[in-house]
This record gives sequence, structure tokens and C-alpha cells, in this order.
Amino acid sequence: MSEGWLLDTQLLVWLSCRPDRLGNALISDLSDRKRPVHYSVVSLWEVAIKASLGRPDFQIDAHALRGGLQQEGFLELPIAAEHVLAVQDLPWIHRDPFDRLLVAQARQEGLRLVTADRTLMGYGEGVHWVDS
Repeated sequence: MSEGWLLDTQLLVWLSCRPDRLGNALISDLSDRKRPVHYSVVSLWEVAIKASLGRPDFQIDAHALRGGLQQEGFLELPIAAEHVLAVQDLPWIHRDPFDRLLVAQARQEGLRLVTADRTLMGYGEGVHWVDS
């Protein structure tokens, strides 16, 4: 089996409500299920915070997002103390605390972080950037 993937929050949001933003190659990879695809509780937390702000430009419900991801067979990755502690060893390439925790989780779990954020590529080969 191929190495597993951890999708970043932005890709999860696009998958949920704007799949047209995802490239055909990524859609194909997600559909073929040749590798396990994970989503993090970190992303649910980030979506819940943004949703609670009541911004009219952000209409994603964290409960519905989680339900859809579970229905699609994606694997939920909880936050462990090891993930949180690994953040302190990361270089300050990215300032967003959610993204930093996603990088740490991917490293700790041996997953590849899949993202549309070019800045995260600075963390090295464990990050896979997709063109959106």
C-alpha cells in the first residue's frame, strides 16, 4: 500500500463545498483509494472556530464536514500530546498554528501532508503541494 495522506483544512473545505477547486489529478487520487486518506481533528477545530465567527463568506458546518468525511471513508486523526509537542521542533516557516500542527501530525504519523498552500512546502518532502 502507498503512503497515507493527511489533507489540510483548505482542501477539506474545497472537497466539501467547492470540489471544482480541486484538480482532476487530486480528485482521481482521492477516488481510487490506493492509499489511506486522513483528516485531522485539527481541521475540524479550525472550521468550527471559523464557523462560530459568523462570517457570511464562511458557511461550513464542522459537524456536517465530519459526517461527510466519515461517509466517504476518510480516516480521522485525533490530536495526541506527541503531535503538540512536535510543534516546538518545527522551524518557523509558517505562522498559522493549525497548519503547524498539521505538519507535526503528518511527520509524527508518517503521513504526507497534502496542501494547496505553497508556504508549507518549506517543511520538506513530507509535504505534497497540489495546484488548485
